[in-house]
Order: sequence, then structure tokens, then C-alpha cells
Amino acid sequence: MTSGQHHVVFGAGQVGRTLAARLASDGQSVRVVSLHQPSSLPTWVEWRAADVTDPDAATQAALDGAVLYQCLNAPYDKWPELFPPLQRGVLAAAERTGALLVTLENLYGYGPTGGRPITEDLPLAAETVKGRTRAAMTRELLAAADAGRVRIAIGRASDFFGPGVTASALGARFFARAVSGKKADFLGNPNLRHTYSYVPDIAHGLATLGTDERAAGQVWHLPGPATVTTREIAAIVSDELERRVDLRIMPRPLLSMLAVVSPLLRALKEMAYEFEEPFVLDTTKYESTFGSAGTPLHTAVADTISWYRSRTS
Repeated sequence: MTSGQHHVVFGAGQVGRTLAARLASDGQSVRVVSLHQPSSLPTWVEWRAADVTDPDAATQAALDGAVLYQCLNAPYDKWPELFPPLQRGVLAAAERTGALLVTLENLYGYGPTGGRPITEDLPLAAETVKGRTRAAMTRELLAAADAGRVRIAIGRASDFFGPGVTASALGARFFARAVSGKKADFLGNPNLRHTYSYVPDIAHGLATLGTDERAAGQVWHLPGPATVTTREIAAIVSDELERRVDLRIMPRPLLSMLAVVSPLLRALKEMAYEFEEPFVLDTTKYESTFGSAGTPLHTAVADTISWYRSRTS
């Protein structure tokens, strides 16, 4: 099959919706594919239902696509079982249609780095369950590309935040609680530098990978706001709210105890190392090729607070 002109976004979550809107605003013809119809797509974006774990259904949804974007995700505590089949469906669609496959990844595959900046050339050496799953999924993509079956570009981002992001380290437990006058919840050491990726910046980066030929065949760390400590972000939140926002930090022993009875907290516990050492994403490769594209941190925080305020009101 030959590819067409559509940009097909698989996944209608926080990144998929933002990416679809970004591509559409850039004048691209956009289709979003998900199992259930999203509630907040621009009217000029096409939506198509498909069970992406079925390669035939994924391929049918991708017909006429020039670029496919894999922005799918799975329930956090069921990653190893549910996430790989989603990617395999999109990969099959890209192979069968000849479209470029742009895949969003997180940083789990690297594992601990001892606080060193995270660059694209680091080995995928993770030993956690989710980290090994992520690394195995990456290797499947790279093997298909090396065999000449598909063209790919991989964009990696750190922990998400921004309007619409509720389930993350800087999600509702942090921002919603701060906006409502409570202490912001945090797991880990807030005095360490930690890269947080702003969803509109992630969308911008993925759109660049899908529209610039220089991106194909490579892994790219997507730029975002400046990396600071989580405590510094809490101070910015305090400035925006014009009142002090304190942090409520869950001790590691308490997290370990609760993880015994909570699958979600068990899933979080194994990734706790990210917040127990400096976790800094190096985006030099992307910025030296495509230019700087990160949103100023104060702007990103202010926009996130505005969204949470709108929900509260």
C-alpha cells in the first residue's frame, strides 16, 4: 500500500488530543483513532473508532495516512500486559501502509543513571518491570526499522504536566490540591533537579518529528521548560496563587507499606528512583537540529493553574 496525506494520531489522551489540535492548527489533515470517542476534539479533526490491538483494525484506521503517531497508553498497573499489544497494532499499520511512524516514549527504558544527564545514547538498561517493558517495546520498533519494514522516529519525554494532565507526579495531587489551598502531594526528594515535560511542548516536538525529514530513523529527547527542583516549581505555584504552597511528602517506608495492598502504588514504588536522584533530560540533540521549542516554566505553570482553576470553578 502507499501512504496518503493524513496525519493519523493513535490515542486520544492528554498528548494525543493536544497533538491533533496542534497538527490541525498547522494546516494538516488530521485523524484521531481511539477505542472511545473523545469529548474535546476540534470539529475539523476526524475521529475513527478502532481496537488497535487488532492489526487489521489499526491498518484500516490508518489508510491514507502519511504519518502515524503512536500516543497510546495503558493503565499504569497493567502496563506489561496491555501496552505492547497496542504498539504492535500501530506498528503493523505503519508497515502495511508505508507511513512514517512517530512514537512517543517515556524514559523508563534507561533505568537509573546515577544522576547523570539523560542522553539519547544511553543504553536501555532498566531493571524494573515497566522499564523492561518499555525497553522491549523500543527494541521491537528498532528491529522493524533495521529490517527495512518501517520508517520510524522516536520522541522521548519525561513526566508530563499541563492543562488536562491529572495522573502524574505534577498532576491533580499536586496542582489541584495547591489550587484548593491544600498541601501539594509529592513522592520523593523535592530538592533534586527533575525534568518535567509540558504536554503542549511534547505535541510540538512530535509534530516536528512527523513533518521534518531529518527526524526519521532516530531517537529524540523532546524539549520543554527549564529543569529545576520540584520545590522551585512549588515556589512558582505559590507566586501564581499569591499564597504559600507547602509540600506533603510521603515517606518511602509508608509508600512501601501501602504498596503491599495497592497495585497502583506498587507500580509507582518501582519507579521511585526517578525522584531519589537528579533526573535531567538532555535535549541538546533536538534543539541543535530543530531549534529551541520549550515553553518558559512560569508560563507553563500559570497555564496549568488556570486549567485547574477552571475545573474547580
